[in-house]
Amino acid sequence: MIVEFEGEVFRWEARLDSAWYFVALPPGLSEDIRETQAFRRGFGGVRVEVTIGSSTWRTSIFPQADGVYVLPLKRAVREREGILPDAMVLARLAVLDA
Repeated sequence: MIVEFEGEVFRWEARLDSAWYFVALPPGLSEDIRETQAFRRGFGGVRVEVTIGSSTWRTSIFPQADGVYVLPLKRAVREREGILPDAMVLARLAVLDA
């Protein structure tokens, strides 16, 4: 499964002593991934390859209590792509097999 989506960057507020930033996947896309992805890693994570701008990396997306998956944004990617908190980003996401 390869998709593109746009989302707003937000800071994870659960730990104020760290700077974790994420983009939430749209609810419909999250549901599609949940229904088609049988293999999940710890915390329900699903392996993905992501491209934002000229940066491509592998990571996992994680489900939240409301069922929406969130994509963590590495600091190196945020800095290279000039991504600021509350910015809108366009992401190309490929769900990987186990």
